[in-house]
Amino acid sequence: MASASLRPAAVAGSFYPDNGQQLQLQLSDLLSAQSPPSITGSPPKALVVPHAGYIYSGPVAATAYKALETWRHLYRRVVLLGPAHRVPLRGAALPAAQAFDTPLGPIDVDREAWLELQTLPGVSVSDAAHAAEHSLEVQLPFLMVSLGHFRIVPLLIGHMPAEQVAGLLNAVWGGPETLLIISTDLSHYLDYASARTVDRHTCDRVLSLCSDIDHEEACGASPLNGFLMEARKRRLRPHLLDLRNSGDTSGQRGRVVGYASFTFDEDEDGARH
Repeated sequence: MASASLRPAAVAGSFYPDNGQQLQLQLSDLLSAQSPPSITGSPPKALVVPHAGYIYSGPVAATAYKALETWRHLYRRVVLLGPAHRVPLRGAALPAAQAFDTPLGPIDVDREAWLELQTLPGVSVSDAAHAAEHSLEVQLPFLMVSLGHFRIVPLLIGHMPAEQVAGLLNAVWGGPETLLIISTDLSHYLDYASARTVDRHTCDRVLSLCSDIDHEEACGASPLNGFLMEARKRRLRPHLLDLRNSGDTSGQRGRVVGYASFTFDEDEDGARH
């Protein structure tokens, strides 16, 4: 259980190594195996990335984090939205903890945004929701290696209308110093061929900025739909970087989980607010 000051790493040693040196090496290997994206004209405003164990979804997530390499000097704050897997949740939950621990060191929560978000409808403070949750935690080591020093705004999303999620994002959108991370896997436990078909269709809708994806298509549909609604309003440009599933990364193709990574950048004619 998290304390009021520090939220311990909950899935270090299972989803990723709990030894800092081993973790650093694994991340370096994952990132160095990726080529920089061909689309590099603008810094990403947002990433959509998976959140499984690194041996399953790490290579797919790494394609998006590699896209930050050129722009790492810009980002000072990262807003993370992911689904709550462990605790039933209505609305959105911030942690009471003011820092998240990782095997690479702690990361501070942006207290100003933490206070501001608590004034919005549907937002609560719950260490219980965050204590064992992996959807945000697995992104933190990638971010530490990719960006260096930054603060985080960690939000778990339960049952919450897309309009309300979009309102949360609007409140913390910021400028070029703020990066948004939407954490979601795609379909779960379909056979390999079916998953490829379903996940391709889901990705096409993400690329069209459709905000009606259901939870059978993406476990993080609630944060994803809210983000896509706000992305459409702000004319963000989506780019699909990688689409695979656990059958591709693990070789077991009977019942697989889908993973995709996207970057979103801002339209220079009007979306930079």
